[in-house]
Amino acid sequence: MKIHHLRNATLIIETGGKVILVDPMLGRKGEASPPFTLFRFKPLRNPVVNLPDNAAELLDKVTHGLITHLHPDHIDKAGLDFLRARQIPVTCSVKDEAMLAQKGLNVINTVDYWKETDFSGGTIQGIPAVHGYGFVARLMGNVMGFFIKLPDEKSIYLSADTIYTDDVHRVLTELKPDVAVVACGTAQLDVFQPLLMRMDDILKFAGNAPGSVIANHLEAVNHCPTTRLQLREILKKAGLSDKVFVPQDGESKTY
Repeated sequence: MKIHHLRNATLIIETGGKVILVDPMLGRKGEASPPFTLFRFKPLRNPVVNLPDNAAELLDKVTHGLITHLHPDHIDKAGLDFLRARQIPVTCSVKDEAMLAQKGLNVINTVDYWKETDFSGGTIQGIPAVHGYGFVARLMGNVMGFFIKLPDEKSIYLSADTIYTDDVHRVLTELKPDVAVVACGTAQLDVFQPLLMRMDDILKFAGNAPGSVIANHLEAVNHCPTTRLQLREILKKAGLSDKVFVPQDGESKTY
């Protein structure tokens, strides 16, 4: 299995002839959405960086799509256009099926929480995600993480936009993914508590993960203040540098 990090939460899983595009935010710099915060952080339009130079080559290989939730930093207009134009078969939460189908996407498979579903010759299981601490999570809508097992490959947990919850802990300690992806940008709006894990929970996630960890959702949208450099320094102090991969946009790793 080869995992390519494109930008933010957009990644590509290359495995056994299948090339799975996760959460496609594919618009050019500044074209996906207005700023998510106007006062707390610099009010730049999103994304704040372009896709890496190798993105077009990787996207040409895509055979399947996988969507965790419908926020524009996970599927933007360019991502929708890409999936729709090529009629890429898409897997998503049962709660997002109607909206994505209404937008013309080729939804072939839906996933429910804690239920295994056939997926690319293996299985996929929906994992509850809570998009923020306290009240703000109610405003963020439905989010679903995924636990994926494919033939002759390492298992992978895409935790999606979530804080550390009992469900996240259950996946790490009971399902024991070989690879776990965690959003580390510590996103925050102008008001309310953070939308993603604070640093103590990121470290808890990395420490409890039984295998390798990939850190994403960094340096691509204006409401995520945590930088790769900051994260790497904290991971180093915690003795977790060898366990956690913090990729640059366009970087990949084989597992």
